[in-house]
Amino acid sequence: MSLSWGRRYLMCPPSFFGVVYEINPWMHREVTVDVDLAMEQWQHLVDVIGAAGAQVDLLESEPGLPDLVFTANAGVVSGDLFVPARFRHAERRGETPFDVAWFVAHGWRVEELPAEVDHEGAGDTLPFGAVFVSGYRWRSDARSHAAVASLTGTPVRSVELTDPRLYHLDLTFCPLDDRRALCAPDAWDDYGTKVVKELVPEPLVLELDEALSFVANSVVIDRTMLMPACPPRVGRQLEAWGFDIEVVALSEFMKAGGGPRCLTLALDVGSRLLDQPEQQ
Repeated sequence: MSLSWGRRYLMCPPSFFGVVYEINPWMHREVTVDVDLAMEQWQHLVDVIGAAGAQVDLLESEPGLPDLVFTANAGVVSGDLFVPARFRHAERRGETPFDVAWFVAHGWRVEELPAEVDHEGAGDTLPFGAVFVSGYRWRSDARSHAAVASLTGTPVRSVELTDPRLYHLDLTFCPLDDRRALCAPDAWDDYGTKVVKELVPEPLVLELDEALSFVANSVVIDRTMLMPACPPRVGRQLEAWGFDIEVVALSEFMKAGGGPRCLTLALDVGSRLLDQPEQQ
């Protein structure tokens, strides 16, 4: 059994990527990004996603928006609906008009969250079975979850994130199929841990050091996993479950606190029925 989604992704080339401000514990302005290496790593990720059988659609990069490359944060996709992010940090708010324009041009309906809440898209909201698991505290508000549920018609299960280094849900939780997920309960509050334990029949529990190597920030395409790192213990269990693992080097993006999942936004969550334009 495989995920019902994860075969079509929105990505943005890192033409203007860099660490030019600090909005998470991984970001340090004195760190230099190797722009050529970043482009090479990003293109390799695009290539391996295609080789695994998924489609990649492209959002054009824009000057002055270095984090536009992290398309997972653009918003929440549910069928033909796109719910744009409400970014907490002013440095990222300029991304939203470009995200919205892309989705409108490609046939999605757009419904906005209330202006008074913060929510950072699929970075903090991932589908598992018939619900969304949604993180809050560092970048999204708990009160945004009711709005996400109302707009998408999908129940939301809330998880409070407790470690600022693991500031988005997608650094702590990775759905694998309808029964399994990578989980990092050391980064959740007790209630969130209970929520996920009841929701996921077969969790692969990550140690904190494994989570901090961005193991959960992986892209799953059928039975292929594209991972920024794969500790031997985790790899043995994934292989026992029938997954093929490909480690993709993304050192330049990890300087900004991002991995494979951060660089991709699944476009087929909740539906396979949208017209699929040609790959760009």
